[in-house]
Amino acid sequence: MPKLTKIVVDKADPRDRQYTVWCSDLKGFGVFVLPSGTRTYFVDYRNANNVRRRMKLGRHGTVTAEQARTLAIQALADVAKGNDPLEDRNSARKAISVKELCELYMAELEAGRILGKGGRPKKASTKITDLGRITRHIIPLLGSKRVTHVTKADVTAMMKDIMAGKTRTTEKTKNLRGKSIVRGGLGAASRTVGLLGGIFTYARDELGIIENNPAHGVRKPKDVVRKRRLNEDEYRALGRILAKAAEDERYTRTVDIIRLIAMSGCRRGEIIEVRKAEIDTVGSAFRFEDTKEGQSVRPMGLPIVEYFDERDMDGDSPYVFPGERNTDGPFGSFPRHWERIFADTEMADLTAHVLRHSFASIANDLGFTEITIAALLGHASGSITSRYVHTLDAALVMAADTVAGYIQALLDGVAVTHTNYALDRASRKAALTRFLSPLAQTPSVDEGASLAA
Repeated sequence: MPKLTKIVVDKADPRDRQYTVWCSDLKGFGVFVLPSGTRTYFVDYRNANNVRRRMKLGRHGTVTAEQARTLAIQALADVAKGNDPLEDRNSARKAISVKELCELYMAELEAGRILGKGGRPKKASTKITDLGRITRHIIPLLGSKRVTHVTKADVTAMMKDIMAGKTRTTEKTKNLRGKSIVRGGLGAASRTVGLLGGIFTYARDELGIIENNPAHGVRKPKDVVRKRRLNEDEYRALGRILAKAAEDERYTRTVDIIRLIAMSGCRRGEIIEVRKAEIDTVGSAFRFEDTKEGQSVRPMGLPIVEYFDERDMDGDSPYVFPGERNTDGPFGSFPRHWERIFADTEMADLTAHVLRHSFASIANDLGFTEITIAALLGHASGSITSRYVHTLDAALVMAADTVAGYIQALLDGVAVTHTNYALDRASRKAALTRFLSPLAQTPSVDEGASLAA
């Protein structure tokens, strides 16, 4: 039984079951080692009523071995005085307000200890969004309440206040516009309730403050479903608008980004922030390292492959579209340029999400399955997320080629004949003939030898 030090705890390898490593020179001080690899310090003692208690002191990495030792010594000193440190801690925690709970949660969030999808630490952009919802909605509406006193009715009332725009405000920012408008509404209300549920889960599972989550079971409003898609005439109108904007060299980069979003179905941020290392034209793939769904390998249509092949990728910036002033960061003028390009046009209400939804709709029109479309879009259910994937299914590449090519033709004003590509008999026969024709023309081994001779 060794003295608990950083080296000792680091070397405590996980096993199939949780086990304990005790400290040799401080009775009652130990560390749990979980099968997941998590190591948690604790102190074991008996209170004045001879009831055995175990109080967690913190995770290894969050606190050091020496810090945990100090906390254990303090706890044991309180026990010697007739106190129960675990009970005292629980009483103190139960008295904290929602604001104080949110502050604890935000500290864990900033430290990367709050996990999101797939058990991964939340992305930087997600953290910013969560912090905004906490400071703009949750704390102003519920911050003064004690955590243990919050009811389902309180959460519902908060949700309705956000829906009604009670938290609507305009904030000063350091961005180019100088302000940010917090509108509230159905979507904000629904997502804030979801976040609050996560915060209360943290309070229950990590802090032990509550037994039941008051946000669970709250009937959330359905977010506004953005069903708009571009028809073929609108795609051609978009192409004309972009062609006109491209005449001004200030907007060349933005026009390229918009066309890539339209032809790839990628999210706006994925294209704006794409890195040179994530572009694989040989494998016809985007190899995104950090998307909404984590790592994602996505098929790249031929028009996009050709765009990147022709684009000058030299320069020190890791980004394909670097910032105008700070080349170490991504292009930041996109929102402002977007507004200027589409202002006073028939596409003034266009959003990047509409382009993504329209891409999916075109893919469906062309006969591709839901699973294929999910893979093209990088949805969790259909995306290829393994970093070890080096080649894509040829069918996916074909699908990306078809959809990207079709949209490119529409943007360029080409009058295309709308067809269900995947099920069109003539198209399939022509493709098969082209595929097999080289085989028919390949000389046999003997013929090849005679030619070589």
